[in-house]
Amino acid sequence: MGTPEFAVPSLEILVENGYQVVAVITAPDKPAGRGRKITHSPVKKYALEKQIPVLQPINLKATEFTKELKSYHADLQVVVAFRMLPEIVWKMPSRGTS
Repeated sequence: MGTPEFAVPSLEILVENGYQVVAVITAPDKPAGRGRKITHSPVKKYALEKQIPVLQPINLKATEFTKELKSYHADLQVVVAFRMLPEIVWKMPSRGTS
């Protein structure tokens, strides 16, 4: 879980060292620049390059999001530069959230 460029190296290390990254959670795409062109976060760009599924929830407590997140059966969630997680999300993986 992360959004800015700062979070990419952590994701990159996990991928390069053979960890199974089942999905990436990042902020929704938003308009940027003069033309207000919709842009992807740096984390999303990296995930797409590596063909990792990307989740971009608006509401972290939404049933649709928590149901989809649970479907990945992640053992561990790694959070780097992301927003405050609700209890239902950070308690989800069997090995916790760090």
